[in-house]
Amino acid sequence: MKKVLFDVAALIARVATGVIFVAHGWQKWQSGIGGTAQGFREMGIPLPELAAGYATVVETIGGIFLIVGLLVRPVSLLLLLNMLGAIVFVHAGKGIFVAAGGWELAGTLGALSLLFLALGGGRIGLDGVFGSLFRRRSGRHTAEEEHETTARGTTGGAAGGPLTPAQSTTPEQPNVPRQPTGPRTGASNLNDEDMRDIDALVSDDQPEHRKPPNR
Repeated sequence: MKKVLFDVAALIARVATGVIFVAHGWQKWQSGIGGTAQGFREMGIPLPELAAGYATVVETIGGIFLIVGLLVRPVSLLLLLNMLGAIVFVHAGKGIFVAAGGWELAGTLGALSLLFLALGGGRIGLDGVFGSLFRRRSGRHTAEEEHETTARGTTGGAAGGPLTPAQSTTPEQPNVPRQPTGPRTGASNLNDEDMRDIDALVSDDQPEHRKPPNR
């Protein structure tokens, strides 16, 4: 909400300031660069021809740029320098009120230019439109780069290349030795005589002779 209020306030201030600058610049255009330079010379402004051309162009073109919200910060810097020159060389010693030739109007326009230089002209203007398009394009480009990086990471190995058999994503099963399933031979130390004694016990027949097993 605060951003919206700032954008609306910046738009109103920009348009009002730009209209005033355009009006003064157009007045200088109608007088011509030569006539404006002659007036600057009479007011004691140094380099009157250069100053007249600068003031005429900056006030007219800069005022239009403020109205449409284009290059607000650079234009505001040029307009601020223009107003500082007017205050220093023309209005400083004549008080505040513009009726007496004071710095009232030049100071107000300079302060507004300083405000636009510091905070910008808001989003309602050509700067806001171009900035939104640039951010959208930049965000799309970043998203595409991230997608390509992710795709390379999922199809490539540690160095981004194709997977080798050693880098296969299938987990290897541990190599567990198999237990033999056939009959175990030599697993017992029983000899033939011991086996006969066991058979006799199972069949309830006593053996003819029993010898202690050889261990």
